[in-house]
Amino acid sequence: MSKNKVTALVLAAGQGKRMNMPVAKQFINLKGKPVIYYSLKALEASNVDEVILVTGSGQVDYCWNSIVKPNGFKKVAKIIEGGQERYDSVYKGLNNIDDARYVMIHDGARPFIQSRLINQVIEQVEICSACIVGVPVKDTIKVVDEEGQIISTPNRNTLWAAQTPQAFRYDLIKRAYDLMYQEDGMKHMTITDDAMLYETYIEQKVKVLPGDYSNIKLTTHEDLSIAEIIMEKVISHVNE
Repeated sequence: MSKNKVTALVLAAGQGKRMNMPVAKQFINLKGKPVIYYSLKALEASNVDEVILVTGSGQVDYCWNSIVKPNGFKKVAKIIEGGQERYDSVYKGLNNIDDARYVMIHDGARPFIQSRLINQVIEQVEICSACIVGVPVKDTIKVVDEEGQIISTPNRNTLWAAQTPQAFRYDLIKRAYDLMYQEDGMKHMTITDDAMLYETYIEQKVKVLPGDYSNIKLTTHEDLSIAEIIMEKVISHVNE
């Protein structure tokens, strides 16, 4: 086993309530394949060593028999049920990793991640121990109070929209999650991504790599229309 083994956690346990569809968003049909297929395909073609798919309650057999085995995804080592919240699913995934040096965490609802970007993340995390992908925001961002009044306007040149994958040295992100669950007051209720948790509990900087504006997360029904357009334009370049 390589001393720099990389395990990817693919999060596919969400219910996708905002999608307002009868099937979970990770299983919605996108050009003849379930959404989750595209992330698994990119990881299969990348330098990731193994994949742990974290799915919803009662979906493990479906994922094995209808997605992983038929498509020959040999890097998927485990499929486990996630938790109630995203951070619960990540923690379950971390506790199922055996001997990895690095862990990559990716939202299964981001089907347009490319293998070349995954490989760039792996190269970077081996240097700096923590990195994510993101894109500079295009719009002017306003900070508002509870009454909808503008408090401030941050400098747009310093603002990036965080995406996944996010990669970390395994022992450090595991420690961060352990500390979060040990802490009274459930501070994790305000934590919205893994990098934020790492910054909070490990108190080290996280490198941001330029991502891709097409690496969208499917959250609402409108996102499906956007995904269809992206698929038409970039599918020939995805996972090259």
